[in-house]
Amino acid sequence: MRIENLMDGGRVLPMTRWGSPVMHASTRAVAAFDEELHTLVRDMFATMKASRGVGLAATQVGVDLAVFVHRCPDENDEYHEGAVCNPTLHLPVGKDRRLDVAAEGCLSLPGAFQVLGRPDHVVCSGVDPFGQPVTVIGTGLLARCLQHETDHLSGIVFGDRLSSRARRHLYEQHRLRAGHYHERWPATPGGAAPSSSATQ
Repeated sequence: MRIENLMDGGRVLPMTRWGSPVMHASTRAVAAFDEELHTLVRDMFATMKASRGVGLAATQVGVDLAVFVHRCPDENDEYHEGAVCNPTLHLPVGKDRRLDVAAEGCLSLPGAFQVLGRPDHVVCSGVDPFGQPVTVIGTGLLARCLQHETDHLSGIVFGDRLSSRARRHLYEQHRLRAGHYHERWPATPGGAAPSSSATQ
């Protein structure tokens, strides 16, 4: 079976929000590459698509497993899509480390964005939902997405990486726009999807 077979046919699930315990704790490694995992990955792809995101971690649908999905462009606007289980992130160091400073958002705190600097090039390695080795080289927005989703699997939300002042602004943005995202968004009608900047 190929990863493309897991990109359709899933259910749209409610988005788990910041403050839920699963969002702030490390995840369990994926050990069984079975139909239960494949169903979860299908549901994650469906939920990411419905919310117009570029990445989604299992914690964002309330599951404490180390897996994320992505459909995200790189610096050349070429889209990369797939799923990574048990990811390890390799970040540049020294003179190879350059920061991309841009607005970042999170589907689990919808409607809010703040500027955050992240390395502009990363390599993410792990296994796919069938247990086969996979490596994703990230540049541009894809580099940011891979870091954002891997953070989620360690219990880190991007607000943890902001200054106290920026974090306050982020929560205020969310408070002002929260009414556009109903409690079960995006699983049921009635909520808006993000309209600007990329969210993960």
